[in-house]
Amino acid sequence: MVVSLAVLIFVLGYLVISLAYFLRVDKSAVALLIGGVLWVLIAATLPHDAIGSALAEAGSDIFSIIVFLLGAMTLVEILTHYRIFDLIRVRLFALHVSDRAQFWIIGILTFCLSPILDNLTTTIVMAQVAQRFFRGQNLLLAIAAIVVSANAGGAFSPIGDVTTLMLWLAGKFSALEVISQLFFPSLFLFLVSNWLLARRLQADTQDVEEETQVSFSLSEKIICGFVFLAFTMPFFFSQLGLPPYLGIITGLAFVWFVGDVFKIVVPQPSHLSVDINRFLQKTDIATLKFFIGILLAVSALAHLGILAHASEAMFGNAPTEGRLIAGSVVLGILSAVVDNVPLTAAAIDILHTTNSAIWSLLALAVGTGGSLLIIGSAAGIVAMGTAQEMTFFRYLRIATVPAFIGYVAAIVTWFIQFRLFFA
Repeated sequence: MVVSLAVLIFVLGYLVISLAYFLRVDKSAVALLIGGVLWVLIAATLPHDAIGSALAEAGSDIFSIIVFLLGAMTLVEILTHYRIFDLIRVRLFALHVSDRAQFWIIGILTFCLSPILDNLTTTIVMAQVAQRFFRGQNLLLAIAAIVVSANAGGAFSPIGDVTTLMLWLAGKFSALEVISQLFFPSLFLFLVSNWLLARRLQADTQDVEEETQVSFSLSEKIICGFVFLAFTMPFFFSQLGLPPYLGIITGLAFVWFVGDVFKIVVPQPSHLSVDINRFLQKTDIATLKFFIGILLAVSALAHLGILAHASEAMFGNAPTEGRLIAGSVVLGILSAVVDNVPLTAAAIDILHTTNSAIWSLLALAVGTGGSLLIIGSAAGIVAMGTAQEMTFFRYLRIATVPAFIGYVAAIVTWFIQFRLFFA
């Protein structure tokens, strides 16, 4: 009875979350409600000491993800304060190139920045650039390319996409493993999809607007350099056997300290106006709440044994390599209509394998499968909100087929790599 009720609550909540954009409800509130109600159901059937140990385990996983995201978001806010994204925009405008050339430049930059900044932040920045340069059909194609490129670039980096981040923090692969196993599949996805989109570009639609020049002092360059260095700290900490979140908050603390020193040594306005506490408040707290709710809900399902039954139904008691690969590819396609966070959280408990290459495939599939629909990924939803011209059906018409062909190319590339090097 309790299990059936838990499944019903989760499915209904999942449906509301998937349709949150259209229903105009806050999916964070729905996720938190699901998580809380499911644990109330467990509390009604288990002794208190058993609940405490189960929640402690779930809380540990939630803590590591939330702290990591909070640190990364704050570092991005620091870069925004120091106008690093304005500099990128100005440099692009200064090139005075055609729409086709700018299309590829923006796509390449998106693909390269996404592994460092994350696909969501990169999409916001590059969508703003595209709106200043393109118009009409070319703008729609550029926005679609940014979504696909951001998701492709984020998939092969431990911090580039929430799917890869969750699997990395869960210990399913190392940073080196996911980069080596997914770089070329992600690259092929980017190249194939963008080539297909670029073929539909029309003649130049808008001249580049003149932009105010942006310059950096030496101390500002040092701060920005330390921020980018802070993004690499999780990799070094993981090599020492320390959790990645410890690396990101250590990097943030170092940048914070250097900023305070520059307030005294180089008292210029950009340093004096830095307030890390204010930056922390500006981070996307709603996203963090959503993570907490979903992870609580999925941990409750795992505790009730529901995910174990789902794993057996999907992959069997002794899943073969072929079934694991096929299941991961199907989950990737499902990610176009189902939110990636609960899908990944459930997959962590459903897939029973220690093969890092299979987990990398899951990261690739779920991380890029969302590009098939504009509502299938956070990057797509943000792009739709940033560029009002982009709608669900316009994206479906111009981008779904190129994104799907790129998705297939990525899976094929992964499979060839897997057979040659990782099997």
